[in-house]
Amino acid sequence: MTPYKLLVIFSLCSCLVQVHSLAWPNLDPVKLIKSTACYHKTQKLMSAVIGDKHQIPKGKGSYPVGCTDLMSDFTIKGSLLRLYYPSQDGEYNSTVWIPNKEYFIGLSNFLGMHRVMAKFLTHYFGSVTTPANWNAPLRTGEKYPLIIFSHGLGAFRTIYSAIGIELASHGFIVAAVEHRDESASATFYFQNEFDVGINNKSWLRYKSLSTQNKDYATRNKQVLQRAKECSKALSLILDINQGKTVKNVLNSTFDLRQLKGTIDENKIAVMGHSFGGATTIQSLSQDQRFKCGIALDAWMVPLSDELYSRVPQPLFFINSERFQTAENVMKMRKFYLPDRERKMITIKGSVHQNFPDFTFVTGKIIGYIFTLKGQIDSNVAIDLSNKASLAFLQKHLGLQRNFNQWDHLIEGEDVNLIRDSNADRITHHTEHLE
Repeated sequence: MTPYKLLVIFSLCSCLVQVHSLAWPNLDPVKLIKSTACYHKTQKLMSAVIGDKHQIPKGKGSYPVGCTDLMSDFTIKGSLLRLYYPSQDGEYNSTVWIPNKEYFIGLSNFLGMHRVMAKFLTHYFGSVTTPANWNAPLRTGEKYPLIIFSHGLGAFRTIYSAIGIELASHGFIVAAVEHRDESASATFYFQNEFDVGINNKSWLRYKSLSTQNKDYATRNKQVLQRAKECSKALSLILDINQGKTVKNVLNSTFDLRQLKGTIDENKIAVMGHSFGGATTIQSLSQDQRFKCGIALDAWMVPLSDELYSRVPQPLFFINSERFQTAENVMKMRKFYLPDRERKMITIKGSVHQNFPDFTFVTGKIIGYIFTLKGQIDSNVAIDLSNKASLAFLQKHLGLQRNFNQWDHLIEGEDVNLIRDSNADRITHHTEHLE
């Protein structure tokens, strides 16, 4: 995933404090701004620049959506997931979008920026919530298809909530994995049982590479680990589905026993964005329990050439227009082999960041300047992606729903879509692929 350039705007705010006599390591800009008469003016200015912080779209399906976090095994080898699921009706607490300040620090580190910028991120985005009911009871009485979701480079489990919520509102259980391969901005675990008891988290942060995406060996090693983590997450959820007792290290009020018997084990897919798109393909090659896969703006660099003939399952590429290059798309097309179901569409006017939630929580000006928004409306872009995904999932998971009303989107038949890709026919203003 390309860096979240949103953080760059916070450097503009540093002019408010550069005249202060304190040294940077001791400077708390939020306290400083609050202590001045310009605090309210600054807050209004930032609100105008950033935009409404509560615009992550609600699910359009018929199911209310619940959300919870699950950690199995407190060590670095355990699984950490955010679950989105069909919930019972009722009023519950909102779900916090980014739950720890360490994730904001991680984002700042990912961009190579001073940690002081994390304070601005925390201040302006720490209270953002997503339209899901935190720890709401699961809606029981039916079996649901399952999707394992893999995040992009520098991301983490919570920032694809618009996709997770939409799929859950249409009757899916979605497990968003937080990867422990040092590709996430931050993730956490516990050193021992005592630390679990006092909630003393140990943080694992993003590991930068001197050669970035040119270091194939490191990225390939990471994608192999990521695929194993997707399979491990799948095994964990299927264990719970089969009645095995699993302790949630996070001591959530959500009773995992509700999941027993609610997963249709013949209807399982894997999905991911950017590095997560590559992870999707790697996971398909390693785990036949995944019946199909959807790669959102996949970054193909980490994948080995030997993989081209090792993915028998149906595979759907949904691309943005500005991110992809001819070289990257050429690697996608190498998966097009006889008797293999492959589809590819491109969303016109879209950018790489039209898939994560940042596209919804920033204003238009900043969104355009820092490529968090494309020329297409962010809600239109994610709606096309989600509907096309639902149609593909119905076809290849054998669902009895009405998602086939969007079958034409799989073929690129819409004014905002391109069938296949035009990456080899146009000149791009592309951010470096990650």
